[in-house]
Amino acid sequence: MKFQAAALVVTLLASPVRASTARDLYVAGKYSEAERAATAEGTADGYALAARSGLAAETMRVEPCLECLKQAEDSALRAIAADPHLVEGHIEYVIAIGFEARLIGMIRAHFKGYAEKAKQHIDAALAIDPANPWAWAALGNWNIEIVQDGGPTLAHLLYGATVKNGLADFARAIAAAPDSLVLQYHYALALAAYDHNAYRVAISGALARATAGAPQTAYEAFAQKCARELLIAWKAGDMQTFDRLVRHDQGYPGSG
Repeated sequence: MKFQAAALVVTLLASPVRASTARDLYVAGKYSEAERAATAEGTADGYALAARSGLAAETMRVEPCLECLKQAEDSALRAIAADPHLVEGHIEYVIAIGFEARLIGMIRAHFKGYAEKAKQHIDAALAIDPANPWAWAALGNWNIEIVQDGGPTLAHLLYGATVKNGLADFARAIAAAPDSLVLQYHYALALAAYDHNAYRVAISGALARATAGAPQTAYEAFAQKCARELLIAWKAGDMQTFDRLVRHDQGYPGSG
């Protein structure tokens, strides 16, 4: 099954990084250059930043690029191999295969074990840092999207996933990083993809908070622009545009 660790691409793309020149390139939104510079460092931090840079670029494409996602996945796995205790390596891996799952479809993703792999790496991240907001957001996305794709009964039976758990996971993430506009944006995105009628208040509130924040990086500015577009469509009652933007921002093909 596919899942929205969009995601989450989210979420983690706005967190602090430790590379120097590569970090400056990332902050400025020069993702190709940042990816090359970070990879050249040959360290766990560098590989993780390379993965993050590739995934940031992926969110800005009109149509998804599977080869680019595979490259980000490879960089994340190199980060994990270099330092299994680096949380970012695990989360970037989850984000990469989450996007891949949307491209290859629910059935293929299920048989490739993407949901199980994602959960293993989310659990690893939380074991390393139990208070990490990006890991909790990844778990929230994982729960909600699996229910969205398979229905509540099958999701609970196969994976133990529930929307209730997903909401609680997101609550922990937001409590740990209340000022993150990226986190608010992806929380709204997860709920909007699942059921925009049932979670109207939460969606509009999260989008309002995302558009009110002060971006610190090029990616945060991009995420805020996306949140603003969603909020404009939402307030206008243009649900056709809103739903199309949600699917596009989640990385589905043919929704640009």
